[in-house]
Amino acid sequence: MIEAKNLTMFYGSTCAVDDVSFKVSPSEIVGFLGPNGAGKTTLMRVLTTFIYPTKGAALIGGCDVTRDPIGVRKAIGYLPEIPPLYPDMRVDDFLDFVGRARELRGRQLKERKDWVVSACGIGSVWKHRVYELSLGFRQRVGLAQALIHDPKVLILDEPTSGLDPIQIIGIRGLIQDLAKRKTILFSTHILQEASAISHRLFIINQGKLVAQGTLAELRSQGGNPDASLEEVFLAIFRRSQKTKKEHAGV
Repeated sequence: MIEAKNLTMFYGSTCAVDDVSFKVSPSEIVGFLGPNGAGKTTLMRVLTTFIYPTKGAALIGGCDVTRDPIGVRKAIGYLPEIPPLYPDMRVDDFLDFVGRARELRGRQLKERKDWVVSACGIGSVWKHRVYELSLGFRQRVGLAQALIHDPKVLILDEPTSGLDPIQIIGIRGLIQDLAKRKTILFSTHILQEASAISHRLFIINQGKLVAQGTLAELRSQGGNPDASLEEVFLAIFRRSQKTKKEHAGV
């Protein structure tokens, strides 16, 4: 459903994504882990056609991100790190606008709005203007706009950012339920969150995909089958740092 082939992205002389390849199968939840500046957000922007890669290719549902960006956009729902909201619009008007932009009309639009209101828990702020909302509710409205058109693929950049523990549990359950029908790729800084809902994990550092697999497979790569995800992450992260220094001759 999602396939990256040797993706590379330069900003000037800075390599943000370095020869990254992977596949995500239908109905799979994959979590991206990595420190700040690792390349997670840049990679997601490439996959969602916000930017074009310097080299390599990516396919979403068979559509190439550079040759058929409209086809990709129809197939995906995207929640960036900062939700794409209009502060002066009411929540109901905003989602009506997004739904119409996604070519929903009449009964279909009403049914999708009713569904996202319930699924994302935004009924209590339905008539509020976006600027009146807490950070947590803005995040939920951002998730609602990503889901309004019932996409096959969800790409979520820090989907639980700003949510309280109860809201995080709710969004976690929603993501797990959605995976029965959708492919989900998300990034997070919260290791516990990643291990709780992901089928597989990708670890990225300084633009390179340094490890991927199930938690059990990552534990094996980290050299300790009983390690926590935090210990596994640190072991793989330190190993990748050491490898880079060795290649640089430091």
